[in-house]
Amino acid sequence: MKKITSLLLLLFFVYSCGVKQTQNLLSSGNYDEAINNAVSNLRTNKDKKGKQDYVYLLEEAFAKAKERDLNAINLLAKDANPAQLEKMYNTYLQLNGRQEKIKPLLPLKLLKEGRNAIFPFDNYNDQIIDSKNALSAYLYANAKKLMGTSDKMNFRKAYDDLNYLNQITPNYKNVLQLMDEAKFKGSDYVSVYTKNETNMIIPVRLQNDLLDFSTYGLNDKWTVYHSNKQKGIDYDYGMIINFRHIYISPEQIKEREFVKDRIIKDGVKKLIDANGKEVLDEKGKVVMVDNMRNATVRIYEFRQFKSCQITAKVDYINFRSNQLLQSFPITSEFIFENIYATYKGDRRASDDNYYSYFDKRAVAFPSNEQMVYDTGEDLKAKIKDIISRNRFRN
Repeated sequence: MKKITSLLLLLFFVYSCGVKQTQNLLSSGNYDEAINNAVSNLRTNKDKKGKQDYVYLLEEAFAKAKERDLNAINLLAKDANPAQLEKMYNTYLQLNGRQEKIKPLLPLKLLKEGRNAIFPFDNYNDQIIDSKNALSAYLYANAKKLMGTSDKMNFRKAYDDLNYLNQITPNYKNVLQLMDEAKFKGSDYVSVYTKNETNMIIPVRLQNDLLDFSTYGLNDKWTVYHSNKQKGIDYDYGMIINFRHIYISPEQIKEREFVKDRIIKDGVKKLIDANGKEVLDEKGKVVMVDNMRNATVRIYEFRQFKSCQITAKVDYINFRSNQLLQSFPITSEFIFENIYATYKGDRRASDDNYYSYFDKRAVAFPSNEQMVYDTGEDLKAKIKDIISRNRFRN
């Protein structure tokens, strides 16, 4: 009984909190949030007596929300400002969407009053279509006006308007063609290339890798990177990857010899007591214990090592003013290392995590070109980080 009583109290508390929250939303003018709360609670057991408060709150919130939206539309209509057409269109969508949200719940009974809750629905189809057509015409005209300038920012605004227009009225006139034009003229174009200031040859595949911006995963709407200049494009910026120094260490093989001692298990043996007699268990069987002994191994370890370090810098150039905007130094390093070992004695005396070295052998050192290329993987990651943190004008 105590558990049932506690559960009922908990449910009553949760219900009270939900009703109170909905009341607070209603009294503070957040009508649609109050509607959402009420609708959510009425989706199940809507005719239960305990859900009556939500029905009253939903009826009141709907009436007030509708009145507010219709007043707003009347004001917008009197203002006759085409820039407000989007707001008018969205308000009609909001009026219609609110009705569609409540329709599946109807009828909703008010038990005390012996009636159904009243939700005066209207058909907004004509208003939605008319306001959408007016908005589409305005967006199209305004975008064309913006594109009549030479300002990139205006082309970007035009693109956003046209994109929205294409969402509400797909394939409106030549909107797709205008979007392509706005995207092209609103973008900043960056010419990317490398410079080699070292006395070493930079692998061609590394240069191609660094200049392949499709692999960088950059999401920049208004910046286009080209490693090969294209005809018909007036480049705004340059990004130069300057290789300053490349250092490659000599190939090294370091050897060391050391001895390891360890007590290991070597089978089992009979347990003997202090008197030299075998110890028996309760069933009369001889007790067997681990046979521990000292093991020794002499290890001959070989460590192959070669490293490469590249220092570079990334320069941002403004082609219009021919000025250096920013410069970012980079240092990247790649280390080749292979450790293998042989032994004499009992290998079990070595550390368990050392066993893998006994299964390895000497391998060929990578070429200098491969070392430079492998270092470039880290270099590419750092260049990507620089671009992500330091965008060209957006």
